[in-house]
Amino acid sequence: MASPADAMAVLRIENLSKRFGGSTALDGVDLAIGAREVHGLLGQNGSGKSTLIKILAGFHAPDPGARLWINGHAVALPLKPGDFRRLGIAFVHQHLGLVPSMSVLENLLIGEHAVAGRWRIAWAREAERAKALFARFGMTLDPAAAVETLTSVERAQLAIVRAFDQITRQPDTQTRLLVLDEPTPFLPAADVQKLFQLVRGLVAEGASVLFVSHDIDEVMDITDRITVLRDGRVADTLRTAATRKADIVRAIVGRSVDLDAMRAPRRAPGGDAVSIEGLRGAIVDDVSITVRRGEIVGLTGLIGSGYDEVVHLAYSATRALAGRLTISGTTLELAQLTPDAAIAAGIVLIPGDRQSDAVVGTLTVADNASLPVLGRQRGGWAISARGMNRIAGALAETFDVRPRDPSRLMAHLSGGNQQKVVLAKWFQTAPRLILLDEPTQGVDIGAREQIFRIIRDMSDQGTAVLCASSDHEQLAAICDRVIVLSRGRIVASLEGDAISKPAIAERCYASFGDTTGSVS
Repeated sequence: MASPADAMAVLRIENLSKRFGGSTALDGVDLAIGAREVHGLLGQNGSGKSTLIKILAGFHAPDPGARLWINGHAVALPLKPGDFRRLGIAFVHQHLGLVPSMSVLENLLIGEHAVAGRWRIAWAREAERAKALFARFGMTLDPAAAVETLTSVERAQLAIVRAFDQITRQPDTQTRLLVLDEPTPFLPAADVQKLFQLVRGLVAEGASVLFVSHDIDEVMDITDRITVLRDGRVADTLRTAATRKADIVRAIVGRSVDLDAMRAPRRAPGGDAVSIEGLRGAIVDDVSITVRRGEIVGLTGLIGSGYDEVVHLAYSATRALAGRLTISGTTLELAQLTPDAAIAAGIVLIPGDRQSDAVVGTLTVADNASLPVLGRQRGGWAISARGMNRIAGALAETFDVRPRDPSRLMAHLSGGNQQKVVLAKWFQTAPRLILLDEPTQGVDIGAREQIFRIIRDMSDQGTAVLCASSDHEQLAAICDRVIVLSRGRIVASLEGDAISKPAIAERCYASFGDTTGSVS
């Protein structure tokens, strides 16, 4: 049944389909976004979200039969690259499209002047306009500041305001549609709320928003309606205020998922496997932690608390100022530790930003999976490609990497499947300590459940796990203990039945008293 938002749609799509060879990415999708509506778009990796966005951007042409209306006016398909700007549509993608070495003002103007071909810019006038624009939405950005000096949330704010500014200044359209494609995965919860405050301000100024995300809680917080794609089709369109989280999960995965069952059973830990003593870094100050064999310990806190620094210091991805790590009877001085020595000691790090730090997108799945164990595939002077493919194929089967194609480029896998390859490549080394940084960041609910199981399976084999995350629901799901940091020191430890999403959040926001610095 059409809703009032459909009747006043800023954008309406009917019968949108797209096939790539024998694969169907979209199959008869209908979507309507109302005036001043925030409309969520959810679905597992591979559900068709990215294909839909690329069709609107003019990157892909839809199959014949699709129809598109903007503010009630029919628009011919396919769109050409750049048409979206003329139609009053702007995109903000996960990696924001900013140039870090350029100033805030240069980044604000870069799209407009590149398209308009203007060779002369009134910089002083544009700087004043930028200040007024930022002040209008409660932002305090300095137009002269280099983008590389901004915080993560300030960069996201800049990218979103730039998109709004670009479509507002289009002379031939009143349409203001922002497509926000996964803008929040690298932001802590408090910064997400700052971003949502900006989005609400833009809607009050007349914008409509298509908000694409894997995070169901965020979608429920910011949206008016939600469309869920599954296997290229619309599984459901829901009014957010009248929808339960379990209903959304069911629409995404096609079956009921017991969210409580995703929580780890509390187990009796084994003996001490790893101890970290006197750890100091840029934020962390004299932190000591013991992780037992087969135990999953979570680390969390507010932004700037240092919880995310701990796992990088313990691996020497960031050099510690002081501290010792004892593993299997061997003590390592963290100020002198190198990643190579950490790996040799049985320590592995799964970083949060897999695109930059964990995968090589231009190499195949087999290449990526084999990197830690290339020596096993060496025969004389050569490395056995057949052996690499055989091992990668077996890992893909064990870790349910889809598609089961070792020759596929990593860049062509979904985020969830890339993360499963990252886990597989390191877990084959049988590590003694696994350091996780936001292990399900940008991963859909189905892959998230699988990743939880993979982590638990490793801990069941006696591996110690230290997991840094701002996702309190994730920590409640997988952890035996959760340690909360504030101002670089430990302020609380939850375990057993005391672990829950509300309890973790409460300790993060309430723990500003005495700090102990250690926990065992």
